[in-house]
Amino acid sequence: MNKKLLKALQKRLKGRLTELRSQLEAGNIAEDAIEGVNAEIEEISVELTETEQALADLEDNPGNEEPENRSADNKGNKDDEEKDEEDEEEDEDKDKDKDKDKNKSNSKSDPENRSGGMSQSARSAVNAIQSALSTRNATSTKKREAEIRSAFANFVVGNISEGEARSLGIEAGNGSVTVPVEIAKEVITYAQEENLLRKHGSYVATDADVKYPVLVKKAEANVRKKERGKGDEIEETDIEFDSIDLDPAEFDALATITKKLLKRTGVKIEQIVIDELKKAYVRKETNYMFNGNDSGNENPGALAKKAVAFYETVPVDLEAAGLSNKLYSQLVKMKGQVTTEVRKKAMWIVNGAALTALEGLLDANGRPLLYETPDGLGYKLLGHNLDFTDAADGEDSTKPVFYFGDFKAFHIQEIKGGMELQKLVEKYAGTNKVGFQIYNLIDGQLIYSPFEPAVYRYEVGATKPGS
Repeated sequence: MNKKLLKALQKRLKGRLTELRSQLEAGNIAEDAIEGVNAEIEEISVELTETEQALADLEDNPGNEEPENRSADNKGNKDDEEKDEEDEEEDEDKDKDKDKDKNKSNSKSDPENRSGGMSQSARSAVNAIQSALSTRNATSTKKREAEIRSAFANFVVGNISEGEARSLGIEAGNGSVTVPVEIAKEVITYAQEENLLRKHGSYVATDADVKYPVLVKKAEANVRKKERGKGDEIEETDIEFDSIDLDPAEFDALATITKKLLKRTGVKIEQIVIDELKKAYVRKETNYMFNGNDSGNENPGALAKKAVAFYETVPVDLEAAGLSNKLYSQLVKMKGQVTTEVRKKAMWIVNGAALTALEGLLDANGRPLLYETPDGLGYKLLGHNLDFTDAADGEDSTKPVFYFGDFKAFHIQEIKGGMELQKLVEKYAGTNKVGFQIYNLIDGQLIYSPFEPAVYRYEVGATKPGS
């Protein structure tokens, strides 16, 4: 919506509120109708707030306004619009002057400044209208987010007190501060870019545990050519399901920043703090979901642990001749392990060593094994999309690792509003640093039925245990 339409809507909404106020003050609205008037006032107030917010956003980002025709005729329209804005401001100023004069006259005639004939419910409605009409000069979303970022950073580095932080909308107490939604979104967005399991998996933000049923015993159907007779009933077949719970665990990461840097006023401290926290947190989260090998905090549903291992039928030597044929053969066989239903939704995730091995290799027809998609936004391998990350490394990062399957089977659950930050001063005082510990509640596991494995893993050179 362009600015002119928003201004017109704003004027109409304020006009209706002013009209209702006049009727209430004049006693033209029956007592039993005031409840309905209050509902209308509340509805108009919400719409007026949204309109003024949209106007503030539009003024902050003029490029988002609908393009206007720059013709001579339209110039006249623009002049009219500016005139309308001036008239509106004059009308608002006049209304304010009238209110002041009215208050003065009421004060003279009524020492307690009461409207003699107005009921309590009518007076409350008038106050609600006054409150709605006073919401002017709304802060744009962009400016408001910048203010929250600045307040958050200034609090965690000690530039403002806990009371000042609360007055600016920051929830703080007991030495920790809840990470504002605006900053939490930035951390999560960065995590989605860096953690491919967030990018390609299934994500849900919730306040409760989530249970995923998994089929562990299939039902069996019957077939008969002869008609069933008396006493020849259909045999019962059992179906069994197991339940896997995602129970978000306490999750934290630590970033340290030197006091020297914090005391320099010429740097954007809020961006430094947020960037360091993002990096520290995402490194830990990614390893938890891909490998789950943190001592004492192992993740049994991590991708590397839960994906079904695929072992070579013919040893592949990366340094030997004929690599293309051998590796191509193994990848084709690995792809064939996946059920048809899963294969329709499957893709590849590989590590850096695998990507390097694939580049320049040819398939059986002499075509590149790895090629870019027509839109140039990614790679394809054997007809399926491919993405790569160093998080897919095994114990030896020089060994190529391939994952293939439906990564939507990797479920991630995160508790809403669970991200907090704690400032650690004394712990790092000896090295003139300040620590920032970010805390979150999250879990991520690969979940599938044993009858239909969702993801396979192939590490070049790995051998089957016992062989």
